Amino acid sequence: MKDYYKILGIEQGASKDDIKKAFRKLAAQYHPDKKTGDESKFKEVSEAYAVLGDEKKRTEYDNYGRAFGGNNAGAGGFDWSNMSGFAQGGAQFDFGDIFENFGDIFGGFGRPRARRGNDISIDLELSLEEAVFGIERVVVLAKNSVCDTCKGSGGEPNTEMTACATCNGQGRLRETRSSMLGSFTTVRECSACLGRGQVPKEKCKQCHGHGVLKKSEEIAIKVPAGIENGEVIRMTGRGEAIQGGQTGDLYIKLHVRAERHIRRNGSDLVRDLSIKLTDALLGATYQVETLDGPIDINVPIGVKQGESLRIKGKGVPTGRGNARGDFLVKIDIALPQKLSRKAQKLVEELREEGI
Repeated sequence: MKDYYKILGIEQGASKDDIKKAFRKLAAQYHPDKKTGDESKFKEVSEAYAVLGDEKKRTEYDNYGRAFGGNNAGAGGFDWSNMSGFAQGGAQFDFGDIFENFGDIFGGFGRPRARRGNDISIDLELSLEEAVFGIERVVVLAKNSVCDTCKGSGGEPNTEMTACATCNGQGRLRETRSSMLGSFTTVRECSACLGRGQVPKEKCKQCHGHGVLKKSEEIAIKVPAGIENGEVIRMTGRGEAIQGGQTGDLYIKLHVRAERHIRRNGSDLVRDLSIKLTDALLGATYQVETLDGPIDINVPIGVKQGESLRIKGKGVPTGRGNARGDFLVKIDIALPQKLSRKAQKLVEELREEGI
């Protein structure tokens, strides 16, 4: 684990202003374009400031030895635009201006993320039976999808591709800026061709050259057997499409409706069964409704209140072949609220028998 406080030469209890001052001093000292420059040191102090200069990341680092937010506390997660200028030799330097697109100077340091469409999140309600046995549902979503006519290219079918006039077919635009610290070259993706270097000679009439268009799309969602309430299914590439980039993902959060009689306990299903006192004493046969249909169950002589009777293999699929959990029937002995004279006399006789 890197000691970011040591890298910046400050104590752990340093204030936010002390952290910023230490970083400015070291950044000016180690900047690669200066005589005293050291690229690796410059990246290291930038990484340290990316964590300690952010209150949330600093708390995570102090508590756990690392920061979990952003880009894993790397320098790529540091926002140069938040840096105000610092003075040296009477001149004012603006880090937000100097280090814009800094990643392209050193071949990937802080490299921007690839273009990607938005993710979509939806909710899906299931019955307990659907969650236990699995089901396929079809939903209709209105979203940006790849154009069926041009297949995302933005051009009419079979049209020629020509070199992009904006970037001369390079796909990227290079800009050089001068500053008090020297000249800096930045490279950015060409917005005209989206980095491809080519554009269609004739734009697609269906999507007007965008490569994507908003339309309703039917999506079949396969819910696996044994899914639990609150679980999320991820469907890669079924989210929003974007021209020249990767399609986002679709996330389906599942909500299982509570059933009145049957409830889930891990891989087992449980329901209560109310029986008469005499059946508890003498035994009986009851019909129990399960998710597999009605099943007869034998109540043994002398069954106890709260005891569970087990029906094997009628619970939730476990994912191991055809294995399933069990169906548990929890006994509830119903005591009579009133007794007839005859019943009361019989109970008194039972008391005399020691029952």
